[in-house]
Order: sequence, then C-alpha cells, then structure tokens
Amino acid sequence: MQRISWVGISSVTYFLVTTPALAESVGGSAGFNLQQLLLNALAWIEGLGVVGGIAFIAIYIVATIAFLPGSILTLGAGVVFGVVLGSVYVFIGATLGAIAAFLVGRYVARGWISQKIEGNQKFAAIDKAVAREGLKIVLLTRLSPIFPFNLLNYAFGITGVSLKDYALGSIGMIPGTVMYVYIGSLAGDLARIGTENQPTNPTIQWVIRILGLLATVAVTLYVTRIARKALDEKVTD
Repeated sequence: MQRISWVGISSVTYFLVTTPALAESVGGSAGFNLQQLLLNALAWIEGLGVVGGIAFIAIYIVATIAFLPGSILTLGAGVVFGVVLGSVYVFIGATLGAIAAFLVGRYVARGWISQKIEGNQKFAAIDKAVAREGLKIVLLTRLSPIFPFNLLNYAFGITGVSLKDYALGSIGMIPGTVMYVYIGSLAGDLARIGTENQPTNPTIQWVIRILGLLATVAVTLYVTRIARKALDEKVTD
C-alpha cells in the first residue's frame, strides 16, 4: 500500500508540474525541492496510520502560515485518505491555518501586510465592502479567490472583518477543496491498476469516478462564476 500511495503521490507531482496554473502556484525560488519536501511529508503521513490525519492537519496549518503552496497537500490528501476524509482534513487544516494567519496579520505583522497590498485597487475595494458585509465578502472571496490564498489570509487581518465572520466564511473553500482532493484520489486509483487492490469491476468503478469528477468540476466552476459576479457587484457598489 505504501508503494501504491507513493506512485499516486508522484502522479500528483506530474499533474502539478504539467499544469501551468498549478505549476506557478507551487513554483517559486524553492522549485522542485519544495515539492519534494511536501511529497516526502505525505509519504511519511501515509505510514502513520490513524494518527496520520492529525499530522496532516498540523502540516497544513504550518504550510498555510509559512506561505507554502497547499496544492500538493490538497491533491495528496486524496491519494492518502480518499475523497471524504481527505476533504475533511484539508478543510480543517486550511481553516485553522487561515485563522492563525489572520491573527498574525492583525496583531503581529500588520505593517508588513499593509506594504504588501499597498496600491492594490481590488483589495482596497474589498476592504470597503468588508466594512458593510464582512461575512458575505469573505465567503465570496473563498468561493472565487482573487488573491493567492495565503496572502489573502493575512490581508483580511488588517480589514474590519470580525474573526467570527472570517472563520465562518471559510466554508467557501469547500467546493474547491473537494474538487482537488477528488483529482488526487483518482491519481491514487490509477496507481492501483494491475494490483490486487484493483476493484472487481474496474470499468464500472472508473465510469462512476469520472462522472463524479466531471460533476464536481462543473458544480465548482458554476459556483465560482456566480461568486465572482456577486463579488464584483459588491465591491463596485
């Protein structure tokens, strides 16, 4: 099983590297070394058994605070834990990490964050909208992110949104989380082809999985489009 999971995780890396949008989000100065570090962490988590979920959440929190890319961890969660548990663990880790970053931005690094977003007209508009409808704006930006996830966590810390509304707005991460975890789980399933863990009726199983993925992607894109339109209306009022 460890070999299968490692093959699945490696497939996730290939998916990231060959997908321009995701490759950019996991790239940067650290390059592939950072990807390999996160992959090693996922392989280590897979071998922890029942406590692997707790370790994964802890690593996701640290990655969020440290501006490390969450794409590999999110996709890898599907390989290691499957769609349901993977989505739950990613959501918990991302939410707790986002709250921690929010508090750092509000009470520790306020000046630094202000410099980072200075002159960003889009964020200035969102800042004004947050003063009127904090929870709705946070929810909409989570459904349709206009900033990198990690920076947005810190940036909200210098707005007037309350911690309660900010935390509740995290539910907007659910559609995107499920979609990427689902993609990761398919990589894990691909790694099981030709092994004793292969399903009894692989054709039927794969039809169901692919249809499920298409439905998940369609719903996520639809929700994202609606959220983007609503957010544009809110920030231009």
